[in-house]
Amino acid sequence: MTGPAEGPPVAGAAGARRRAVAPDKRTRQPTEVRRRLILEAVVPLVIEHGASRVGVRDIARAAGVSVGTVTYHFGGVREILSEAVSIEIDSYYRPLGERMLACPTAAEGLTTLVEGVFSPETDRHWRLWFDNWAADASLEPDSRQHRRYEEWSDRVAELIARGRDRGEFRCPDVAETTTRFNALVDGLALRRLRGAPPLSIEQARAHLRRFLTGELGLEPSPA
Repeated sequence: MTGPAEGPPVAGAAGARRRAVAPDKRTRQPTEVRRRLILEAVVPLVIEHGASRVGVRDIARAAGVSVGTVTYHFGGVREILSEAVSIEIDSYYRPLGERMLACPTAAEGLTTLVEGVFSPETDRHWRLWFDNWAADASLEPDSRQHRRYEEWSDRVAELIARGRDRGEFRCPDVAETTTRFNALVDGLALRRLRGAPPLSIEQARAHLRRFLTGELGLEPSPA
């Protein structure tokens, strides 16, 4: 398996975050440490330049390892990106799911959910997520990403079902509401990244609040 054509090395903010290490200065690291360095290096590169402009040499330079080390551990850029996205999904969704389910009421959990999927920190997640989708539409869905996304959907459904069962709001079909909510989040995230037309974080949150208000029979927010 091979990655995309190399092209000239990319430059920019990602290079400033991790300086290249001369071969004679590199320290031999355990296998899992080397893999982690490579996976951590690819994320800022892709966010800054896009997956199609990142090659194996760029990743090796940013990670401070040799090209041979990269190709020894991974079959190419696509494999690296796929695994990095899986880790990113987990680090993004898991803490948010724990926070919203730990709220005293389901209504407070919904507020945590809406604010968590759109915040100043989440553009990084969405950019990596969508770039991974767009890089090669012919790829089969990654089983790890699929499993993590299903786990996230289950957490959202659990929150909605909890509120329904406690009488905080109504919901005739939890699964359908969860599907529509996640689809709306994905669509708003894509529109925000494309900026056509512009969509602020608060505007995206307002769309989600209106959806949940109508879907769950909640009282409209004073805001």
